[in-house]
Amino acid sequence: MADITTVDLVQIAFWFLAGCISFYFSIGNARVWTSISMGFFLIFLSQLYVIEKALDMPWTAYTQLEAIHYIIGTVSIMVMTHGFQEYYIFSRTLEIGGSKTAVYLTVLGVVAASVIFVFINPEPQYAVLRNISMIENTTWVFLSLVNLDMVRKIYAQIRDSVIAKGFIGFGIVFITIFLWKGAELYLQVYNWDADWRIIMQNLGGVVPDSYMGRRNFSVMVHDYAGLLSGFSVGGTFVYLLKLLR
Repeated sequence: MADITTVDLVQIAFWFLAGCISFYFSIGNARVWTSISMGFFLIFLSQLYVIEKALDMPWTAYTQLEAIHYIIGTVSIMVMTHGFQEYYIFSRTLEIGGSKTAVYLTVLGVVAASVIFVFINPEPQYAVLRNISMIENTTWVFLSLVNLDMVRKIYAQIRDSVIAKGFIGFGIVFITIFLWKGAELYLQVYNWDADWRIIMQNLGGVVPDSYMGRRNFSVMVHDYAGLLSGFSVGGTFVYLLKLLR
């Protein structure tokens, strides 16, 4: 059985809470929440792989599945960003286009196309999986900053609304996500991540122990920021659920 830390368990539990509530939002609330809610629900699905791997589920032996989880993580932040852009337009004009069905079908189509892409290409090895993970983390780092700015603009528009504090919560969420994914990307860029060690071991190479202080600090930031992202997103959605029910 693969190792799973307390941070992983707590984080996934809160992402599960946020995923369930966000999926409820996408069904039971206004169209304007649909893309935002679907984005957060997809994050939970992308994080499920940690538990699946820890429990040694038989399907985790296929590296295509890990690649799909990384791709779903990338799609999730893109869908979420689109949702916050839509909400910003709505907060200014009170108009929103499209339908919930169109959002569901579009997201399903993108995920399905991604799955097909993974399976028609060669089975990804460690180096390829690490590249896909770096693409996911890069996308998250950049779009977290975009969403942080978008949340700030939305709050400025609706500061007198009863749900304004919920968008302050989303701001905290994206700060913690930026630190979480940014620390992981930093480790990957400098080849200090665990996947690189596995690659080097398979090649018979040695990973130098230089800059261990920076590496350990980045690992700590990654773990605690990931934990705080779970707490903050869970708390934000519970707060919004009470307001919007």
